Amino acid sequence: MGTIGRVSGPVVIAEGLENAKMFDVVRVGELGLVGEIIKLVGESATVQVYEDTTGLRPGDKVETTGQALSVELGPGLLKSIYDGVQRPLDVLQKNLGDFITRGFVAAPLDEAKKWEFTATAKVGSEVGGGTILGTVQETPLILHKVMVPPGMKGTLTALASGSFTIREKIGSVKTPTGDSPLGLSQRWVVRIPRPVQQKLAPTIPLLTGQRVIDTFFPVAKGGTAAIPGPFGSGKTVTQQQLAKWADSDVVVYVGCGERGNEMTEVLATFPQLQDPKSKRPLMERTILIANTSNMPVAAREASVYTGITIAEYYRDMGYDVALMADSTSRWAEAMREISGRLEEMPGEEGYPAYLGRRIAEFYERAGRVVTLSSDARTGSVTVVGAVSPPGGDFSEPVSQNTLRATRVFWALDASLASRRHFPSINWLQSYSLYVGDLEGWYRKEIARDWVALRQKAIETLQKESELQEIVQLVGVDALPEREKGILDVSRMLREDYLQQSAYDEVDTYTSIQKQYRMLRAILSFGEREQEAIGRGATVGDLQKLPVRQKLSRMKWIPEAGLAGAFDALEAEMTSSVAATAQVA
Repeated sequence: MGTIGRVSGPVVIAEGLENAKMFDVVRVGELGLVGEIIKLVGESATVQVYEDTTGLRPGDKVETTGQALSVELGPGLLKSIYDGVQRPLDVLQKNLGDFITRGFVAAPLDEAKKWEFTATAKVGSEVGGGTILGTVQETPLILHKVMVPPGMKGTLTALASGSFTIREKIGSVKTPTGDSPLGLSQRWVVRIPRPVQQKLAPTIPLLTGQRVIDTFFPVAKGGTAAIPGPFGSGKTVTQQQLAKWADSDVVVYVGCGERGNEMTEVLATFPQLQDPKSKRPLMERTILIANTSNMPVAAREASVYTGITIAEYYRDMGYDVALMADSTSRWAEAMREISGRLEEMPGEEGYPAYLGRRIAEFYERAGRVVTLSSDARTGSVTVVGAVSPPGGDFSEPVSQNTLRATRVFWALDASLASRRHFPSINWLQSYSLYVGDLEGWYRKEIARDWVALRQKAIETLQKESELQEIVQLVGVDALPEREKGILDVSRMLREDYLQQSAYDEVDTYTSIQKQYRMLRAILSFGEREQEAIGRGATVGDLQKLPVRQKLSRMKWIPEAGLAGAFDALEAEMTSSVAATAQVA
């Protein structure tokens, strides 16, 4: 046992702490506040405390648990709402009311609940880390696969089916060091990535149903994406759309340092959301980690590690997991504050010199992998991190270091948001480095001309940007008809394709097949428009065609009967444009 020598905000200097090790969890003061050792110098240990340190004073006791900061992984994680260090907020609210008492400890998982465990592994077989012992139906949507913890290897000497709590023994493994008991849950240190056999190439897209993302700036399963944007540009709404519609099995949403009212809205709306595929509550495959800006700063720094560790656990079962971190800027600010308390040499804009490494280490834990198991199952963790640059300045250190670590950049534009264009992703500033990796999948699963259509659409929008500079000088009427045609098609791409309503039942989600038909229809109209202009027609004549109005309403064509509706639309488009050209 040691004593407090000095207190500086969330940072405490402990003297005389025996057997102290880096990253050990300690209990500080009479209330037993939770903290973590982050620096050792001689007999002094520097502790970052995850709770408010008001009232601590020199001489108060400090005890080490001998264990690093870790999370408990097992049945009951889904549908839970945790704080940054995996304390269940519903349990805290039930025991303490609306305000958390400092030093209060609650088990992350329900220790009294009985789970029906069905054993699938055979007694006498050789097992190792990641081997599936059996299953528990955690929620109607997710089958929880109980696994041998990483690092354990030996012969399975006992295993029983039946009703168990997470604390009861379900079997044992004979290892070289003796018998090791098995339970429904396991613990894992949050700062250490869970091991895998192999990382796979990112060749399968994470389909989101958002046209601007899936078509122009796709992210792969196991990929990394950044959403930087100023206040009010739609970061949180975009992430909520991804959580709801992306074709992932499990969603982990980390609210890291966001405003309390925003996080309250998330906590209030998510339990009400319906999973569009199963029509079940979305929470049955979701875990929320809430750490608002008025919570202790140190817990904010831990929350992203808690989230990614839980995501890796479900990945090891063979699931595709989507992790939403909102926002990593607040995480970086927590690092900056703690670094200042430690009197470390500051880097750019006061952030610690290791900011880039920490951000890279976090995003490096994403990936599509072959798990440790002998059955070579695959799983993935896709990380989407929101960044909140002050004043929308993407040149600041957190945005720049995030761009170095991620391969997709969805640049949110406040001017688009103010024009009510959502998702407000700027198509000229954003990019995806996965396009080449995913090209084979799109050619095989969607259409051979998908990549060519996408490239043509981007070129059309870039050409529009160049023409707008001329329009500002001389006006639209001074342009030749062909250039007016380009502006017309670009407008259709912007308003009828890229603009999407999250609140419209049909438009909120667009399948990849429908995206292909919509994009092909718009670009096909553009080609016919240019041919008609060559035969004397004007853009004004073509804009008056009834089919032009139908094209602008095709986003509301239901997914059922998709092919027939688009075939009829394309046939009408061909005949009506050709007739206009003949009249001209």
